[in-house]
Order: sequence, then C-alpha cells, then structure tokens
Amino acid sequence: METPQPSEPLSFTVSGHISKTCHEVYGAVADPDQLSFYFTTGGAKGRLEVGAEVTWDFHDFPDRFPVQVIQNIQDKKIVLKWAGEWVAADDGMNTVTFEFHPVAEATRTKVKTTEAGWLSTPQGLTGAFGNCEGWTGTLAAMKIWLEHGINLREGFYK
Repeated sequence: METPQPSEPLSFTVSGHISKTCHEVYGAVADPDQLSFYFTTGGAKGRLEVGAEVTWDFHDFPDRFPVQVIQNIQDKKIVLKWAGEWVAADDGMNTVTFEFHPVAEATRTKVKTTEAGWLSTPQGLTGAFGNCEGWTGTLAAMKIWLEHGINLREGFYK
C-alpha cells in the first residue's frame, strides 16, 4: 500500500459477506425503514435514490445528516455524498460507495463500502479512522439484522 502524499485525499474500504442475495442486501441499504434497524440509530428518511431528499440521524451525533445520492444501480451500487469534518472537497462532502457483488451462486453478497475525501492531515486521519470504525460496525450490524433479525445497535449508543 502506498503512503498518501499530503495533497491526496484519504479514503478507505471495508467489506464483508452476508448470506443474502444482492437484491436483499441492496434493499437493506436503500430502504430507510430497514436502514433504521441496523444503522441510523435515530432513523433514516428517504429512499437512497437519485434526487430523493434523504437524511440520516444518529443518537451518538447531534443533528440529522443530509445525504445526496449521486448514483443508484439496482442491486449493484449506490454512491452518495454526506458532510464531514476535515473534508478535502470544496463542498464539505465525502463520497461513500456501496458495491454489492454476488458470491456462492448468488446466494451470498460481498458488500464493499468505500468512503473517500478526507484531508491528508492529522484531523483528516482521525475522521477517516472514526468513519472506518463506523462502517465496519455497520456491516456487522447489517449482517446480524439480515441473517438473524437482531438489531445489534439497539441501546449501544444511548
């Protein structure tokens, strides 16, 4: 792995396998009702579709986060932007990409989540590590929710 140069924005990718089809896993990310069970501890509003008004709320952070959906390819990919601190982009937004890859004769899905756009500074690194931790926890919570119907985050942050 190459060491980022000071001018290059920081990014990371986390991934995991879920024993559900791409259609089911994609739906769990795109649908605000499902997303609210394992990710947005304070609720989600709006389906992750281009042009939709979407917000995410978390008990462990103040205020709702506005989310802009940039691309949505049914069962394959969702690309969005959301605000962050210590972000390199002029609009103050990072880019998050969810990719859904079928495995095991399409009975399982490999989910890849990539977030990109932090400043290459100590503060940017702190922000990237924090969100990397968050997306890793989200993948684990999504797996438990989809495979076993358990809300892993209930009571975890509040």
